[in-house]
Amino acid sequence: MIDGKKIGVVVPAYNESKLIAKTIAGMPEYVDQIIVVNDCSKDNTGEIVAEIAKTDPRVLLINHDVNKGVGGAISTGYIYCRDNDLDIAVVMAGDNQMDPNDLPNLLAPVLQDKADYSKGNRLITGEAWKKIPKVRYFGNSMLSFLTKIASGYWHVADSQTGYTALNKRALKMLPLEDIYPRYGMPNDFLVTLNIYNMRVVDVPVRPVYADETSGINIKKVIFSLSFLLVKLFFKRMIQKYIIRDFHPLVLFYFFGAFLMLLDIPLLIRFFYRWAITNAAPEVTLIMILLCSISGLQLMLFAMLFDMESNRELK
Repeated sequence: MIDGKKIGVVVPAYNESKLIAKTIAGMPEYVDQIIVVNDCSKDNTGEIVAEIAKTDPRVLLINHDVNKGVGGAISTGYIYCRDNDLDIAVVMAGDNQMDPNDLPNLLAPVLQDKADYSKGNRLITGEAWKKIPKVRYFGNSMLSFLTKIASGYWHVADSQTGYTALNKRALKMLPLEDIYPRYGMPNDFLVTLNIYNMRVVDVPVRPVYADETSGINIKKVIFSLSFLLVKLFFKRMIQKYIIRDFHPLVLFYFFGAFLMLLDIPLLIRFFYRWAITNAAPEVTLIMILLCSISGLQLMLFAMLFDMESNRELK
């Protein structure tokens, strides 16, 4: 407990028998409850946690009968924290990649009521470039940029980090049962936070990569998450700027996208005429340039409107 606030740490765990004990052992004394969600592991992760729980009363084991993915495990942990009146719900993965020494800094903005959700950012310090595998680093950076557009949190980076702290207000308000279940949960959750106008801040954390081999196919994940982020962008536009409160930025996005898409048939016509007559049709070329420039300007204005609309959520 810190400043009279009860702290719960949600630990999603799937086949983490190698590192789960070390993860739990590193939890600071001020953590009131450690909720380990065993996501139907195929190894003895559950048995290890059950043994630890016999000697550490803070540890609670929740077993999933079927695998629900990391998002599903976090959802279960969040719901427990909400239903048991915990003040702050922290997420720390079961693979010991999140340094407990960073936890005070992660909790500070939430404890001081400067944020509803604080998340770790491994990319701020120079350590990230040295420690994080290069393919993962570039993939993370690309997804972080796309997540800025999709979520509306333009000040947030390192979207894929799972080291986070969520306050009681958000636990009570957010649809925790609808959290995206698989990889991509952090991106989906940021969009949900923005729809509900939650304040989000980045906190520098140290990247930890040791005794761990990722099973994630980075190339496959980037494409699948990019598609997910497109869907999340439209979800946020509809939910936040049409259904809940209309904002003209959706019109800027719509007409900007329309003009840029209009370039496709114009370009086809341009190259077709070039191939047939070996001459550039000037009118078509002017239309292409006009659509490109106007469409890009409208898209940039929409982004500026979005930044201004979300300025207070940081």
